[in-house]
Amino acid sequence: MNEAGFRTVESSQVILKELMVPSYANFGGKVHGGVILSLMDKIAYTCAATHAKGYCVTASVDSVDFVNPVEVGELLTLYASVNYVGKSSMEVGIKVVSEDFKNGIVKHTNTSYFTMVALDEETRKPVAVPGLILESEEEIRRFVMGKLRKKLRRAHQQEIADIRQALSVGQEMAELKGENCQLARG
Repeated sequence: MNEAGFRTVESSQVILKELMVPSYANFGGKVHGGVILSLMDKIAYTCAATHAKGYCVTASVDSVDFVNPVEVGELLTLYASVNYVGKSSMEVGIKVVSEDFKNGIVKHTNTSYFTMVALDEETRKPVAVPGLILESEEEIRRFVMGKLRKKLRRAHQQEIADIRQALSVGQEMAELKGENCQLARG
């Protein structure tokens, strides 16, 4: 499925533009966050599959903080780039910008990192992906930061697993005092 070797970052970069239409609005009249997340997943797949030259799946998404609302009628532009590659996984960085082209206002709405994994289409087992050819200091910085984010994700997952294993409901009952919860009386 995959060709051996290395590919440039630029060879799989993708830009997606979509007009935000009324059917994308939430109850508050802004574009629903789920619509934006769906577009982000679509561009992450396109970018990763282009790099891997094959089928990929979303393994995880780092936090998605919506820093500015997106209005109906604005043009949403998503930029995707493979920042880091492991053996079968890739980190795809996504930047989302909205543009009110009538008034010339451009807003950064969010940035997120999707971890994508290349899979064999028949066996659904992970397959090797090509390495990255880093051509600029920015690409080197993104690769190093992607590697760091992967390390931090793994450490965080282990920390949560350790906490879950050590959790004692009896001991934690005292921690509930002052929280916005109430125990049901049985």
